[in-house]
Amino acid sequence: MLKRLPTALLSIALLLNVGLVKADRLILPALEQDGLESSLLLDIGIAGQRLVAVGEQGVIIFSDDEGNNWQQAKVPVSAMLTGVNFLSPTRGWAVGHDGIMLSSGDTGSTWQLVLDGNQLNTMRVKAIEESLAELSTKVDGDPLDIETLEYQLEDAQFAVEEGASSPLLDVLFLDSKKGFAVGAYGLLIETEDAGVNWQYTGHKLPNPEGLHLNRLFFTKQGELFVLGEAGLLLKSNDQGLSWKSLSLPYGGSFFSMLESENLYLMGLRGNALKRTNVDAWEKIKLPIKSTINDAVEVDGDVYLVGQGGVLLQKTVSGFAAFSKRGLLSYSAVTYVGDQLIAVGEAGVTKIAVEENTGNE
Repeated sequence: MLKRLPTALLSIALLLNVGLVKADRLILPALEQDGLESSLLLDIGIAGQRLVAVGEQGVIIFSDDEGNNWQQAKVPVSAMLTGVNFLSPTRGWAVGHDGIMLSSGDTGSTWQLVLDGNQLNTMRVKAIEESLAELSTKVDGDPLDIETLEYQLEDAQFAVEEGASSPLLDVLFLDSKKGFAVGAYGLLIETEDAGVNWQYTGHKLPNPEGLHLNRLFFTKQGELFVLGEAGLLLKSNDQGLSWKSLSLPYGGSFFSMLESENLYLMGLRGNALKRTNVDAWEKIKLPIKSTINDAVEVDGDVYLVGQGGVLLQKTVSGFAAFSKRGLLSYSAVTYVGDQLIAVGEAGVTKIAVEENTGNE
């Protein structure tokens, strides 16, 4: 699965991009139109006092009045955008299909193309070739590691022939300089100079099968996590210098993590875990079997959103349905004022947090 999205929502996202030739998506700007707050949106972020959401065909919209009114940003591409992150009130980053990375220096009003899939593929080949050459010269070089790198190089070279096809799925800055982006087929790139230069480091992860990497999360204690498919959870305690793969009691894809009184991990089919120790996790029961795509904490209250309009709230006895708002899926959620701002198949949805449980 290529994003912290339910299968149905991802299928819609892919179909919406089929009509555009791949090369055209990289050079045609997003079509300017009205009512885009009702279009398919995949992620939402906060830039100072501004809400910024990204989605289908290069759409980026922003609101300066807590989600009541929205304007469309100037975007130079038409590719599906999947993730957005602001490292300051003015400087932001967005990523998407075809290896797209965009940056904005004006609080998300206008965006510039930083990286596309063709450049990402070239970067990937070069990084693997350099690592393979270095390992091959070592007397004690591990043949298994060399074989793994040779396989990854072959795959990277094939990606170059395929063109700009691999999506980036999430982007996160840890501070004003250090940032990461992850994507399908084990893609990981990072920067140490606020995005001026990016390096491919996906081949250094304990992910030899090249599983999709869906989400990045940074805890208050300085732990960096990468959430992936097939039960993959990677952790770094040194901001990406080294990584380890954690053993988990669930083998499906993960799309969201939340730090509250505990650290929670959520994913496919209503599966959720709670951390019980430094690297120990246990399953927790949710009252639904829908995929959870995102989560947010508001004044100590925890909310989960997902497939089929699922919205759950943590109570003293566990998670319970907070509000049912139709069947259209939510892909991401944040909050402002006294309301949740969710985005997904129905575009932007505002949900007052004081609503009674189960009410429309």
